[in-house]
Amino acid sequence: QVQLSESGGGLVQAGGSLRLSCAASGSIFMLMKMGWYRQTPGNQRELVASITSGGNTNYADSVKGRFTISIDNAKKTVYLQMNSLKPDDTAVYYCNCYATTGLGYRDYWGQGTQVTVSS
Repeated sequence: QVQLSESGGGLVQAGGSLRLSCAASGSIFMLMKMGWYRQTPGNQRELVASITSGGNTNYADSVKGRFTISIDNAKKTVYLQMNSLKPDDTAVYYCNCYATTGLGYRDYWGQGTQVTVSS
């Protein structure tokens, strides 16, 4: 099994910064991609940013230029540096990884961490 441990959420004022971290552990044979999604009540979970083990990144248009995703492959840890935060960034942020334990690739999810941006 694969476990994802998230940290770094919290309350911040608009214009402030937060850094999210997510470490993957367990019987990981190969990790292909990690990322962050977010969800607000009544809405679908949406991609915020993702990064492959090779360093290729993908960002939602709404966070480009403000958020930066990075990965430490040795630690199997992904980071999301969030700057210039806006109230619209308020959501539960979920860590995701796409990995295999040797039986085929699948998505794994963290439990989520709350990010609240006050105006």
